[in-house]
Amino acid sequence: MMPLRTLLKPLCGLLLSSLACMALAAPQHALTLYDEPPKYPANFKHVDYVNPDAPKGGTFRKSDFGSFDSLNPFINKGVPAADIDLTFDTLTRQSLDEPFTAYGLIAEKIEKAPDNSWVRFYLRPEAHFNDGHPIRAEDVVFSFNTLMTNGSPLFKGYYSDVDQAIAESPLQVKFTFKHNKNRELPLILGQLPVLPKHWWETREFDKSNLEIPVGSGPYKVAEINPGRSIRYERDTHYWGKDLPINKGLFNFDAITVDYFRDNTVALEALKAGQFDYWFEISAKNWASAYNVPAVNQGRLKKEEIRNGNPTGMQGFVFNLRKPMFQDVRVREALSLLFDFEWTNKQLFSGAYARTGSYFENSEMAAKAPPTEAELAILEPLRGQIPDKVFTETFEPSVTDASGMIRDHQRRAWKLLQDAGWRIVDDKMVDAQGKPVQIEFLLAQTEFERILLPYKRNLSDLGIDLQIRRVDVSQYLNRLRSRDYDMIVGSFPQSNSPGSEQRDYWESLSIDKPGSRNFIGLKDPAIDQLTEGLIHAESRQSLINHARALDRVLQWGFYVVPNWHIKTWRIAYWDHIAHPSVTPLYDIGTNTWWIKPDAKPAAPTDTPSPSQEH
Repeated sequence: MMPLRTLLKPLCGLLLSSLACMALAAPQHALTLYDEPPKYPANFKHVDYVNPDAPKGGTFRKSDFGSFDSLNPFINKGVPAADIDLTFDTLTRQSLDEPFTAYGLIAEKIEKAPDNSWVRFYLRPEAHFNDGHPIRAEDVVFSFNTLMTNGSPLFKGYYSDVDQAIAESPLQVKFTFKHNKNRELPLILGQLPVLPKHWWETREFDKSNLEIPVGSGPYKVAEINPGRSIRYERDTHYWGKDLPINKGLFNFDAITVDYFRDNTVALEALKAGQFDYWFEISAKNWASAYNVPAVNQGRLKKEEIRNGNPTGMQGFVFNLRKPMFQDVRVREALSLLFDFEWTNKQLFSGAYARTGSYFENSEMAAKAPPTEAELAILEPLRGQIPDKVFTETFEPSVTDASGMIRDHQRRAWKLLQDAGWRIVDDKMVDAQGKPVQIEFLLAQTEFERILLPYKRNLSDLGIDLQIRRVDVSQYLNRLRSRDYDMIVGSFPQSNSPGSEQRDYWESLSIDKPGSRNFIGLKDPAIDQLTEGLIHAESRQSLINHARALDRVLQWGFYVVPNWHIKTWRIAYWDHIAHPSVTPLYDIGTNTWWIKPDAKPAAPTDTPSPSQEH
């Protein structure tokens, strides 16, 4: 039987059905993307992936890479400190075991227009900042306007469909929309960080500094060693500690983050007991670097946790702002010269699978011939997008893992010749006769061993690949100014992709320094496909539009696809515990706790973070 809500929806424009429309717009404790029921009802006590009786106490010692020089993560300047998001709250909190459901946090209830033309948030009267000042509607409006005016360009793209924010009363905020086609907009407005107007209005928001800000979250910044470490302490007066959506979370009395400039040194520091937790990204390390007594004795635990998220795309990104990469034949040729199979066998111990989709590890990945529904989306763009989109399924090139890729090199050479490139004095020159030199900008040393074989394969065709390693601050500055030829870039995806796709692919984001349009895409066809995805009216429509977009991106050869794994690999000392049920879409360290009667690992003598700076 069709639900009553579905039957009544078309009548909302009629006078006689106004009462039904009012019922549809009634304030709710949670929002979902397609108005399906949320997993947790209004009277839920806690989410399934926490221990509601987890003990509070202890210090959780973490590490991070590089350095930091800012406590403002909302602007496009500086390097923000790790975990600074723990110091502020948002209007809603997303559950970690549903694709996209938002539950009230600062907002107790959420009311959405039946025609999706506005959303209203009802604030909790008890919500306050950590200086005791109450959180009110004027803070929400101030936060929205400030982020749109002086925040990172990400916010301008994310909230571009919002017309205005209105404080209707001290505890009531309404956001009106420019149109009603963006189903995701009410949910992503729930992600709005609420900033204290009374504190920020006397300061310059767009200036990067280390002044400790007033927040509203479960932790406060307690101590800073600029660039080297930061300490957070749990706010014992945190207003939201007893909310069902927060039950079982934020159990550590303190969280410390020490910074390392070398991940190899950081891993040794973990094994020496200098900090408690490590997220391992290196297959080589996972296979061979943990053969130490602490692991063999079970004191330092290795664990793989299922990752239910789409893995998205990581790859060697071509910057199309550079003339040498504007010909798709050049990009395809350079993609052929990456030998993933040899790399996986020799460097990764066979741990990874090749990534082929921008929506990898999800039903949105284009892994089969296009369906009729996908072709209907693509057909109006014929002539503007690659012809292979309509007839072929994209697959990255495959080698025999021997390290000999002569067939690939021959195919690459043919493509480069077709693009006007040629060999002069054993050096490749482009169509203008200029010697080809590509600078690969890099911040992490771990990637050098992966790039060196790629460099050799390019060198065989007379192409000079220069690997340029810089520190994190320089890297971010060059990234923001688009001063690179190639980088290792990633385009993470959720189970409900939406407005963030503009920041990845659309023409309007190409000149925004803080956007993730690393490729430099400026293509009306891709713009149209992106907007179609954002405005999808059903889950199946979202899948169809994502696959259509995926096909065009795949056949554009905008990146050299890297690899993925469907688990998170973590190591942690055994005085730390976590719930038996882990969230499907996150590692969930905010649900962890310190065992009351266990002692932290005693640090041994290894280079400290400060010694390595």
